[in-house]
Amino acid sequence: MRVISAAFHAALGTMILLDQDLDPDPAPKATSAKRGSVRSSQQKSSDFRLPSARSLARFLKSAQDAVRLKGQVTVLLTTDAAIAKLNRRFRGKNKATDVLSFPAEGLGAEEIAGDIAISVTTALAQAAGQGHSLATEIKVLILHGVLHLAGFDHEADAGQMARRERVLRGKLGLPLGLIERAGQEAFPQGLKPKFRLAQAAARLEPRPFKASKPLAKAASKAKAAAKDKPQAQAKSAAKDRRP
Repeated sequence: MRVISAAFHAALGTMILLDQDLDPDPAPKATSAKRGSVRSSQQKSSDFRLPSARSLARFLKSAQDAVRLKGQVTVLLTTDAAIAKLNRRFRGKNKATDVLSFPAEGLGAEEIAGDIAISVTTALAQAAGQGHSLATEIKVLILHGVLHLAGFDHEADAGQMARRERVLRGKLGLPLGLIERAGQEAFPQGLKPKFRLAQAAARLEPRPFKASKPLAKAASKAKAAAKDKPQAQAKSAAKDRRP
């Protein structure tokens, strides 16, 4: 995997790398467009262009400051194919994903926080699904990766990373984070849903009560006795009125 361009900020301790196989303009190409929709299609195309490495480096520095993560962080923007290889090699999962984090270990870990790999292919699809730009989606993934480099793990904790991500994405002006999105579909490990009794009760459908055979038989006898009681009382009253 070779890198065709990079933006390095020594003072900021950040580096953004672009994979050589990455399309610098990954937005879907329109084959034809009506005159009235040219402007809107151009706007959509610009929303799905790769942001500049310099702007991402600035955001990365802001994310590190927010998380309080010290040390150099390198972000690689790559393809689904490349990140699938990394996912298979380091996690044993033979599939593409959106973001991977590699915390630094051993000698020099004090100065280097770690690396983050982001699939622009997957990020583009997620941006379209969420209705925001590719730049915004990449920033969401960078924040998620930085949190992992800082030691957070939403697959093993009790919701600490989810809460931290929610607070920080608000401060950084980002939409829903990855963990919040997952919570809309299913509850990730470590996150406990809030059970609302009133809402659950409103969804319950009334069902007819079915008594057991002994109980039904006893109820039938009681009903018959209650029905015969007025007649017995009338007969008794008639006897009492006789001379």
